[in-house]
Amino acid sequence: MENFVDIPFRVRYAETDQMGVAYYANYLVWFEVSRAGYCRSRNYPYSRIEEEDGIFLPVVEAHCRYLNSLRYDQEFFVRTCLQEFRRRSCIFAYQVIDKASDQICAEGWTKHLFINREGKVKSFPKKVEKYLI
Repeated sequence: MENFVDIPFRVRYAETDQMGVAYYANYLVWFEVSRAGYCRSRNYPYSRIEEEDGIFLPVVEAHCRYLNSLRYDQEFFVRTCLQEFRRRSCIFAYQVIDKASDQICAEGWTKHLFINREGKVKSFPKKVEKYLI
């Protein structure tokens, strides 16, 4: 992954199942938090994209491949990068990595369309590309 950002986490009790293993749906939540952190680290947070440019980035596809379990209180980070940037869509890629062992626990991606406030697909402004890429 090139041009990545690492966002730290710790598995909370509420994020686990009865066996103390991180519940699978939480990975998508961690992806979202990491994606927002990626944009913030590039000095172009979601709030700025929405307020200044009137662009929203709904998820239109998501994929997660689970490789190794995370458990309650385990520290990890999500490595996030912008894998693909097109005029009207983008794909963020993620790796969920155990902090202690550097072992990849999951990997995935989300695809986003760029839409305006009315929900119409829109081209991303060129001035913003320099921040996110």
